Amino acid sequence: MGSLCPEITHPVCRGRQALVRQALETCQIAGIIAQCKGVSKSEVEVVMRVLMVSKACLVGNYQRKLEEIARHQGVELTVIVPLSWKDAQGELKLERMHLDGYRLLADPIMFNGRYHLHYYPHLGKRIAEARPDILHIDEEPYNLATWHAWRLGRSAGAKSLFFSWQNLGHRYPFPFNLMEKAVLRGVDYAIVGSRGAEDVWRNKGYTGPLAVIPQFGVDPELFSPPGQRDPGRGFVIGYVGRLVPESGVDLLIRAAAGLPGPWQLAIAGDGPDRSALVALSRQLGVDGQVCFDGQLPSGRMPAYLRQLDVLVLPSRSRPNWTEQFGRVLIEAMACGVVVLGSESGEIPNVIGRAGWVFPEDDVAELRSRLLRLMQEVDTRAELGSLGRQRVLKLYTQAGVAAGTVQVYQEMLA
Repeated sequence: MGSLCPEITHPVCRGRQALVRQALETCQIAGIIAQCKGVSKSEVEVVMRVLMVSKACLVGNYQRKLEEIARHQGVELTVIVPLSWKDAQGELKLERMHLDGYRLLADPIMFNGRYHLHYYPHLGKRIAEARPDILHIDEEPYNLATWHAWRLGRSAGAKSLFFSWQNLGHRYPFPFNLMEKAVLRGVDYAIVGSRGAEDVWRNKGYTGPLAVIPQFGVDPELFSPPGQRDPGRGFVIGYVGRLVPESGVDLLIRAAAGLPGPWQLAIAGDGPDRSALVALSRQLGVDGQVCFDGQLPSGRMPAYLRQLDVLVLPSRSRPNWTEQFGRVLIEAMACGVVVLGSESGEIPNVIGRAGWVFPEDDVAELRSRLLRLMQEVDTRAELGSLGRQRVLKLYTQAGVAAGTVQVYQEMLA
């Protein structure tokens, strides 16, 4: 294990004291220059070098947060992503979509597709080149990638933070439990996506500073309501996500099958349950109304969501999993689409009063909610408007970026 995380010995990375001393000297010189020009010392921009490691930023739409972070004065941002990520859904390749104002570097990773075991073998070299003040590790603290990056960053004198969605108090086997303890003890800051995740890490002994900020927000210009929906197309229900048992898509198909009148169910995503779900729709006699559209590129998601009257997230909790956020909810809300979600995990907190929730695995209640939305156009319009307002208040990429930059500033204060 030790061979995976060699100590950095590059001259530019020997200790944080030299960097701090250099920064102080730079600030003193800048202050003298500013005074000569009639500008206050506080107005002089001091560059903050941030190196982020994030496999999630393969997704093009997520890169809008990076642009928003880079828009903040004084932030010099470099982001490292893998060339691709391979898991049960297939291979997700890097989408280069939003690249203004920062550097996006694609590096190879070891153990691609292994959430707990993957890491970046060239990260030490990247840290030596970037000389970051802050290393933003966009990974869970029990992963090898996090421990490996934290060790390298510490050797280079960089302050570090991790991000976590984990909202269940799992206990991990050796060696992940030791890596988790080391990260929790040594990291400088934590960002978590929910209050549930905050509780988990406080209960596990993390005592450092922590902020609750979603990993990504939504660009309200990309995800925006359509000019007008065609009322003659029938009632369109949607689902976006993995096709696995805990997603509850079978529940949604059964609920929709009992609806009257013209309706369609559009399902975007893939997974091991796809063939069983296709068979279920055929068995219920609704295969002509259920469309399996596969996994879509992120750039197509806004248009896909705009066609919907309601987006449903019928998640089922499991002993080792409960819904951590449900990002597609805020994307649909931004498009003015009504959202329905089960009571699993964070779904009720994300939706708030801008949509409806129903008990997990309750087909009858889900069907009742869908029927009411089918019949009540004004209710759909009202909830759609409330959802859009909620996103603008809480879940924009600009807002998430601003909160993240505030964390960076606190780390260096």
